[in-house]
Amino acid sequence: MSERHMQEQHYDVVVIGGGVAGLSGALALGRARRSVLVIDSGGPRNMHAENLHTYLGRDGTAPGEMLRIARDEVRRYGVMVREGTVVEVSRDKSFHVVLADTSVVHARRLLVTTGLTDELPDVPGIAQLWGKDVLYCPYCHGWEVRDETIGVLATDGRAVHQALHWRQWTTHITLFQHTGPEPTKEEHLQLAARGIPVVRGTVARLDTTGGRLSHLRLSDGGTAYPCRALVIAPWFRPRADFLAPLGVKPADFISGGQVIGRHIAADEAGATGARGVWVAGNVTSPLDQLIAAAAAGSRAAMAINTHLIAEETHRALNRPSPIGAGHSPSSIQKGALSLRRPWWTASGVVADHGRSGVSQGW
Repeated sequence: MSERHMQEQHYDVVVIGGGVAGLSGALALGRARRSVLVIDSGGPRNMHAENLHTYLGRDGTAPGEMLRIARDEVRRYGVMVREGTVVEVSRDKSFHVVLADTSVVHARRLLVTTGLTDELPDVPGIAQLWGKDVLYCPYCHGWEVRDETIGVLATDGRAVHQALHWRQWTTHITLFQHTGPEPTKEEHLQLAARGIPVVRGTVARLDTTGGRLSHLRLSDGGTAYPCRALVIAPWFRPRADFLAPLGVKPADFISGGQVIGRHIAADEAGATGARGVWVAGNVTSPLDQLIAAAAAGSRAAMAINTHLIAEETHRALNRPSPIGAGHSPSSIQKGALSLRRPWWTASGVVADHGRSGVSQGW
């Protein structure tokens, strides 16, 4: 490999994951004149959806078209985008990122935006209709199935909340008990008050007509209920196994007082417990919609750039050079250390690490 090619394999930041969180972060870093590589393995979480929604300015855009537009935007600022799957990450003076094709790239910082995998209930037909007629988020898909006959499949304690929530979009909604817990007396009263019946028994399969959901069939011998859309509660699993050698491992993700999956814990700027590693999007915040994931990617990018500036300033201080008139080395050092905080914080404190349990990186 030529010396020039070797130099090209070193980046200020490698972004692992090319969805909206990663590309939003890459855009901010590219505009900050950082050298950035985005590595994208494909298969975004919303790849089964026909269109994305509740994204101001892009509502109704197909997911693939959204990514095409975003990639074109980041490339205008010199950001490199390549396909590939990261299989290993290690660190000494910099990060070494190994891809499935055995190629290696190096980075001063990492931004991980690999998203998550939705683990679906094991009912025949659910996987085939996921993202089309089998849904989770009402703000993503509720408008498209408004006034339709909707079922809610109970597999954990989220079902009653989901049924009451989706009632905003339709009056034709049924809670299927399936394998979920029995609603409490208070929950039964809430459901009844909103006109939501509860059907006991497990769902055996989903029936379709013309490739679209038509009925839910129970395992009691074949009782079928008309159903145009089915709401489920996936288990969330972050796509970040490659971070384990750095000490970054999934933690329980708790919502509404129950564990509903796993995530990579981070502070409000996306910094993990491993120095130099930031996360953004669904890999750390499973409930974020696309627009929130994009904002998180941009926020993490600004924090990363701030820390790179602090590092570069510190190095400049230790380089033999004349001290500016009227400034002592100690005063300049204090100024450099102040750069460790993101520019938007007045106090300089991003998070109370004594409570959050994560560090702010380098």
